[in-house]
Amino acid sequence: MKYDILLIGGNGFVGRVLAAKLQNAGYSVLLPTRHLTAARELRMLPKIHLEDADIHDFDELQNLCGRIQSHGAVINLVGVLHDKPAKPYGKVFKAAHVELPKNIITAMQLHGLKRYLHMSALGADEHGPSMYQRSKGAGEAAVKASNLDWTIFRPSVIFGAADQFINLFSKLTTLFPVLPLAHCDAQFQPVSVDDVTSAFVQSLTMPQTIRQSYDLVGPDVLTMKAIVEFAIHKSKTSCLIIPVPNIVGYLQALAFEYLPGPTLMSRDNIASMSLPNTLPVNGQDALVDVFGISRHTLEGMG
Repeated sequence: MKYDILLIGGNGFVGRVLAAKLQNAGYSVLLPTRHLTAARELRMLPKIHLEDADIHDFDELQNLCGRIQSHGAVINLVGVLHDKPAKPYGKVFKAAHVELPKNIITAMQLHGLKRYLHMSALGADEHGPSMYQRSKGAGEAAVKASNLDWTIFRPSVIFGAADQFINLFSKLTTLFPVLPLAHCDAQFQPVSVDDVTSAFVQSLTMPQTIRQSYDLVGPDVLTMKAIVEFAIHKSKTSCLIIPVPNIVGYLQALAFEYLPGPTLMSRDNIASMSLPNTLPVNGQDALVDVFGISRHTLEGMG
């Protein structure tokens, strides 16, 4: 069977929302994942086909591309927020953000596929201050150098009911009555997962979006402190925020990297916060100007 869409990275927070919207728009979707048991809700969607596959194995990747209609599309949502401190530091970022897109491009070319939607990040820059930003920038460069009909999306922090940003702070504020917080003034322009995924779906029928990059941001610029205060309100706790010097935040992040379990914050995350994660001056507000979307506010999530 041939499918309309190959959705890579579709078993994550953004991917699950996008998969449902693609089905509602009438598309059949092939969704590879190594975590089938975690995708139970997606099994309920009749036009979404889950497949146990390793997208980092090139043979499996090109086999997946071979099952997409010639007029279909490949969507890549893969992104990792943390690397591991074991040497070589940065290997995880490179594999996910640079090598995988290059392999996707090659696999698509082998099967004559042209339409490609790529999830990048606001602030992606090959010369940026963090490895995350540099690897995302290198991935964008590979996409732009291809002969595909690509569209690149660069969202700020994405929020939604199942996000890993607001919900992380909500959880922390329920566990600790006092929260030391560095980089209180770091700026973000959080964008709704509903708005981001709507832009992806719309672009599939908008040829004018081919070979274009779009910054996706919400309507409000918020500081880190304001976002944590929102998380406190959302979790209905009375956690007290204590601003601390940035060096303390760096040491906290270093400790988190070596603790067992998932990393909550890394030194690379701290490096990313050295620049505002907001729409550049004179930048295009793509959600409004290109896609005509009335953007959701973070406060509306509460």
